Amino acid sequence: MTPANLPEEFQQITADHQFVFACHPGVSCFTECCRELDLALTPYDVLRLKRHLQLSSSKFLEQYVIIEWDEQQLFPICYLTMIDDGRASCIFVQETGCAVYADRPGSCRAYPVGRGASKNDGGSATESLVLIRELHCRGFEEANEQTVSNYLLDQGMEQYNRVNDILLPLLQHPRIQQQVFKPSRQQLDQYILALYDLDQFRREMIAGRIALQRPLTPQQLSGLTGDDVALLSLGLHWLMQEFFGE
Repeated sequence: MTPANLPEEFQQITADHQFVFACHPGVSCFTECCRELDLALTPYDVLRLKRHLQLSSSKFLEQYVIIEWDEQQLFPICYLTMIDDGRASCIFVQETGCAVYADRPGSCRAYPVGRGASKNDGGSATESLVLIRELHCRGFEEANEQTVSNYLLDQGMEQYNRVNDILLPLLQHPRIQQQVFKPSRQQLDQYILALYDLDQFRREMIAGRIALQRPLTPQQLSGLTGDDVALLSLGLHWLMQEFFGE
């Protein structure tokens, strides 16, 4: 988004921007941001949550995720299930706070900061940041000043951003940006399998039902033996092969 078309409550900022904010049980609006929201999950969000709950990825998707297959979107979007309590509350919110706090999704972790990323000419990620000031949020009244970069570091976003940015070569592939790529239903299923249903993807790889054109590297092999982040990277490489022949 550009400054001209940002929503009113969004302010474009830089990493060294100073702001006052804190969230804790003593803030009067505590957990209000956990209600009446559409919470899209990244593959790394699902990876962290399924491990926290000690569920297989398939079971987690079945119990906690709604997959939206919208023809207006290039790829399906995985949303966290909300409770039908009249307020569309997050399924993990409790009076005492978040039941999965240590592994909460990245968008919850970074709030009230939002982050977008794009791949630059050098292949690394260039980020854009916004500060979200919603009317219900009283966290901005707390006497806790910090820079955006320090806040995100304190919230543990470094690992989330690093893993999420692994997917940029796929999501921002030139054929996608040029609008010349339209995935088939089979490719959409492959997308969910390789990025969100990691445990099933690992089983398919080990069984030989999925093959890569190039030999596996030691890091990719570690994904087959239990490293979920390495497996996510392996899934990305397989999708690049299946979608773009790379």
